Amino acid sequence: MKGIIIYKGKYGATRQYAIWLGNILNIPAVVAGSEAKGDLESVDYIILGTSVYIGKLQLRQWVEQHQDLLLRKRLFLFLVAGTPVSEKEKLQEYIAVNVSAEIRSRCSCFFLPGKLVFNKLSLPDKILLRMGSWLAKKRGENIVMTDYNHVSRELLFEIVDAVGKLNEAAIK
Repeated sequence: MKGIIIYKGKYGATRQYAIWLGNILNIPAVVAGSEAKGDLESVDYIILGTSVYIGKLQLRQWVEQHQDLLLRKRLFLFLVAGTPVSEKEKLQEYIAVNVSAEIRSRCSCFFLPGKLVFNKLSLPDKILLRMGSWLAKKRGENIVMTDYNHVSRELLFEIVDAVGKLNEAAIK
């Protein structure tokens, strides 16, 4: 079976996961919007990779624009966020709010941790993060404002396994 990775991120973690995944599966990893329509038509499955920015998926608009095509494909979606992967309910809410029910019903979803390098954020993003942290504290939540990097190649094996099962089923 033939596949492609379409991804969109903001500060590099999503891109890193997409490149690693592409290398492991031997399929192209393409930034959303730079793919050729023929690339999408010719594949059996599409892996969508997106970061979350202020509760919105970076790939949201692309998914909406390509919904008709996506509904004809087997889909995998990985979300990269600062939200801990243990907070599954919150992560699933990001998907529920940003992705149509039709697409969600065709998707296997995976949650991957991201990274934060505060001094690499744009000034508006630094301000938004500080405001978000302040608002979260009022709700009794905590938003990490210190640098972290939880991006790891080993975290992709669940996705690789799911794609492998799809390929095995196609052979049978």
